[in-house]
Amino acid sequence: MLTEWLGPKAVALETRGLTRRLHARAAGDDLIDLAGNDYLGLSRDSRVIEAAAEAVCTWGTGSTASRLVTGTTALHEELEQELAAYAGQESALVFSSGYLANLGVVTALAGPGTLLISDEHVHASLVDACRLSRSRVEIVPHNDVDAVAKLLAERNERHAVVITESIFSVLSDEAPLTDLAATAQQYEALLLVDEAHGLGVTGNGHGSVHAAGLAGQDHVVVTMTLSKAMASQGGVVLGPSVLRDHLINRSRPFIYDTGLNPAAVAAALAALRVLQAEPNRPAAIHAATARLAAAFDVPPPAGPIVSIPMPGPHETVRAANFCHTNGIRVGSFRPPSVPDNISRLRLTANATLTDLALTQAIRTIQTALTP
Repeated sequence: MLTEWLGPKAVALETRGLTRRLHARAAGDDLIDLAGNDYLGLSRDSRVIEAAAEAVCTWGTGSTASRLVTGTTALHEELEQELAAYAGQESALVFSSGYLANLGVVTALAGPGTLLISDEHVHASLVDACRLSRSRVEIVPHNDVDAVAKLLAERNERHAVVITESIFSVLSDEAPLTDLAATAQQYEALLLVDEAHGLGVTGNGHGSVHAAGLAGQDHVVVTMTLSKAMASQGGVVLGPSVLRDHLINRSRPFIYDTGLNPAAVAAALAALRVLQAEPNRPAAIHAATARLAAAFDVPPPAGPIVSIPMPGPHETVRAANFCHTNGIRVGSFRPPSVPDNISRLRLTANATLTDLALTQAIRTIQTALTP
């Protein structure tokens, strides 16, 4: 039955060049990585690895239950306190993934009587959160502050949440956070900012909300992932302590999910401490990103991602495969992962890329793009 049901769908995807396949990465391969999100280059750092190993020996391999049962360790609270202080926030709450952090905070704030206003380019986790919210949801054109203001002014709902990312995950452009925050405050709404690509990268590592002077404001809520610059996994919601208490009691993805395992918590905590001890790492990310952008004649991005528009999905896959065969790993983004339906090679910079590696990568990608 499933073959008859799903077979035609698979053929349709293949015909359009949109089939996704898993490709196992070998341990210790020597490819130059421009596809992963290890922005600070810490996933293989000995200090981060040792912290994770020590946590396994101390706490075991799993958190054993939800955070409200036995899944909260001293490490969880230590990470929450240090990350909140680093980001300039009153409190933080760790979830088991960035996806669930977004899902958890949006659905806990939403419901009948709350309007959600979402930028059209936000991540799938925020899109899904809006779909599950039981709220009226309005999608606004990308970075359109006037459209946000109009919806807020005309709303009938008592509460409203404006949803955006600080650095968007495909185009790597930045949101107008200062204007959005001012607009939200004017109309007594919350601003929710996903800093997945900002933590460890923008604001000298502290993130775009901190750089904009918005950290700690009681109408600004921040989410972050620990799976990118923090070289681990997990997600975090940051904001006033009253929000943290609300999530502990009302956020289903927090209440009913097993807590983040101690090794991941310890790795993220170690990565955060390395970032604080070596604050030059974000500048190295931007230097590498600027060089990649210049090489492929695309606008300098605000974040760590360089997107190269491609003629179509088939061409994108062929170029990515060519790069892989020649020692370079790049991202191959096709619909529906791209917000404007334009397929792209997606290059992600990290702080440990050498000049030699960048030169080799640029030459290979240029060859892959040659008709």
